[in-house]
Amino acid sequence: MRPSLRGKKWKRVRTPGGKLVIHKVEKKVNFAKCGVCGTPLAGVPRVKAYKLKSMAKTKKRPERMYGGVLCPSCLRKKIAEAVVKMKQ
Repeated sequence: MRPSLRGKKWKRVRTPGGKLVIHKVEKKVNFAKCGVCGTPLAGVPRVKAYKLKSMAKTKKRPERMYGGVLCPSCLRKKIAEAVVKMKQ
């Protein structure tokens, strides 16, 4: 393999014509995680950043406070803490 291709992940594939060609293997994208507890976030797609550009804003993350940043349980705790602070 050429030196310029050695650093990336490549896969040899045989085409229907019997030719052997090299295809680049894309890395899998990790799940978006909660900023507090680290659990995977629901409602956030598992796609690369360049594909997010063409998606609608409502499909990129949930439509609520801290959507795409905090999980619902951490958000609930954060709201509860804010309410307690306001009462004091």
